[in-house]
Parts: sequence; C-alpha cells; structure tokens
Amino acid sequence: MSARSVFDGAVFMSSEMKLQEDFKRDTHPDKVNLAGREYVGEHGHTTWLPLVRKIKQQIATDPTLTPEYPPILGIPEFTRRATELALGKDSPAIVESRVFGVQTVGCTGAVRLGAELLRSCYCSSSSWSGPILLSSLCDDSLTGMFKAAGIEDVRHYRYWDAESNGVGVENMVHDLKNAPERCVVVLFASGHCPTGAELSQEDWKRVAEVMVKRQLFPFFLMSAQGLCSGSLEQDAWPVRYCVSLGLELLCAQSFSHNFGLYGERVGHLLSVLKQNLLAVQSQAEKLVQKLWSCPPMEGARVVATVLNNPANLFEWQESVKAIAERCMLIRERLRERLRLLGGPWHWDHIVKPGGLYCCFGLNTQQVEFLVQKKHIYLLSNGCLNVSAINSRNLDYVAESIHQALSSQL
Repeated sequence: MSARSVFDGAVFMSSEMKLQEDFKRDTHPDKVNLAGREYVGEHGHTTWLPLVRKIKQQIATDPTLTPEYPPILGIPEFTRRATELALGKDSPAIVESRVFGVQTVGCTGAVRLGAELLRSCYCSSSSWSGPILLSSLCDDSLTGMFKAAGIEDVRHYRYWDAESNGVGVENMVHDLKNAPERCVVVLFASGHCPTGAELSQEDWKRVAEVMVKRQLFPFFLMSAQGLCSGSLEQDAWPVRYCVSLGLELLCAQSFSHNFGLYGERVGHLLSVLKQNLLAVQSQAEKLVQKLWSCPPMEGARVVATVLNNPANLFEWQESVKAIAERCMLIRERLRERLRLLGGPWHWDHIVKPGGLYCCFGLNTQQVEFLVQKKHIYLLSNGCLNVSAINSRNLDYVAESIHQALSSQL
C-alpha cells in the first residue's frame, strides 16, 4: 500500500493561520502577536465581560430554559433586538415593516447567507454571479465566502491609500461611479478590517449619493459596533443614513468583539427591502436549512438578555465604551513613543481611526524584519491589532517598528 495520502496535494491556503501557528511555536520571551482578531485586554489575553459572565451563569441555572432546537431563523427576541441595535428603534424600515433579520453562525455565516441570497434572487435571477465589489485592502477571507456561494465575478474598489495612510476617498468615489449599475458593494460600516481606516460622515454622504445614482446595492459589514468610536449610534450611522435615503441593503452583524462571545458564534443578517419581504424571508429560511439547519442558542440568549434590559444595556454600553477608550489610548501612547524615537515619519494616521485595527503602511521587508528579527507578528500588509499592545510591550513594539523603518533609510 502506498505511504502517500490522497490529500498530498493540499497546500496551506491561509497565510494568517500560518502566522498564528508560527507564533505559537515561537519560544522567544518577547514575542508579540499583533495579528490576532480578538480583543486582547491589558494582561495579554481575551477576557469575559463581567456582565456577560453573570448572564451566562443565570442562563445555565434557569429552569425555564429547555434544550430544544431554536427556530430556523433564530431566536425572535434576539433578531428583533439586533435589528434595533443596527437601525435604531425608530428606523423607518422598522416602522414600515420593511426589514427582517436572521440569526447566523457568526459574521461569517451572515456574509455567506447574504451571498447565497444574492446568488438565488438578486435582480430577479436564480443564478446571479456578480459583479460584487470589495475594498482594497480587505479581509482575505471575504473573496472566498462570495465565491463559495457561486458569485465568481469579485472585483475591488480602491479604499486604502498608501501615500496618505488613510482612505483614498476620491479614488473610492471614482471607482464606484464607474462600477456597473446594480452591482453589489461590500462596505464596512465602521472598524474597517484590516486597516481600521474610516470614512467621515461627509465622505459617506458622497458614497451614498453615488450608490443612489448608480443603483448600487450596499452590503454592510458591522463586526464591532460600538468599539470604534465608543458610540453604538455613531458606528451604525452609515447604515442608518443609507436606510434614510430609501436604499435597500444587507448588513452582516457580529457580536463576537463587542460582547466577547468569540466561541459562541453569534451573528445576524439584516435585510432592508422595499417590498417582497416574505418571499425573500422564505428564501433565507430555505438556505439556512441547507447551510446550518439552526443556529446555536446560548450566545444569542446572552445578547438578547442584555439588549432587552435597560440596566444590562447601560452596563454593556459602558463596557464597550471602556474598550474603545483603551484602544484609543494605546494609539496615542504608541504615536507619542514613535515621535520621541525620531525620524522623518509622521504618525497621526495611527490615532485618526478607532477600534481594534490599524494599518502602519509598512512594506513587506519591514514586516518580515519585525516577524523574523523582533518576533512581532503582524499581517504582511502592515496591519495589526492595537489591543494586543499593552504597558509591558509598548516600548518594545515602538522601538522595533522604528528599527524596521530605520533599516531602509
């Protein structure tokens, strides 16, 4: 019998996963993982929010809860509260009953379900294949999610501008103006992954104007509502503004970051439509049966319990605000440390966005220097998770970045 596996042809597809494995194997005492996606606290690891821990304990001992399957589209109270969180209770879409939500297996599940819905019924087609526009830079996994649903025509619009270390608004608007009519545009409502760079409200108005004129369809990603600005309303403003203009849209929500529920996979797909709501909802139900049958319950129960109780909601908002403020404080301290180290570089772009992610604009050689020589792990495009920087490693990270840049002067 041959000693070779029938899977010998498999290759390691994800550079991000390989980076995480390399970090785990690294035995250097000063190693720092800036390539993770989770929020990392001051002590260097993910932690439960105290409120979330308390509610999980309440759920575990609640004799009225039974372990039956949840509804296919999710726990109704969860979908209702998640919808209100994204759109606001007084949203015209809610008042006019033009919206429905589906509980999903994380934000990944929400994106995949949205892609399947587009594939099966967008523009009166049962086999729509694109085009769909993603930002450049963007999360590498997004392309795969849409292609797995059969949407092969995946293109990009310019977003990150390496020269200004921020959003290239003019380039973005130009690309959207020249996009095919009725194409789907994927947009981060806040906390752009992986750059962290964000549009101002005036920039969003320009983008929305183009979308209305070109009949483009927005597919929003809202993976960390509240963690970018510290305000739930401000982080959801782009979605709410598009709804106020009468645009139809999809919005994939995640509750991993803002609730710390990484392992529970709590996501939500929000659909705002002009009409034919029940037919599209029935399509979603059919697709869910094919994709995962029914969603997990505990994490969604936690979220619903928080959002349904004013005291819990207030405590959670304060926790979210504290996380956002800590991330901004890290950015400010890192900028100041880099400024004191000297050199011809400007670091204001570090503090312009908020949230977990930031793009330093480092080139491939500089990133490789940090990984190989300094044991600081970050994405190959120079993007990193600022929450993993703390009082113990901030100086080391700043000095290492300065050395990486100085080595190429």
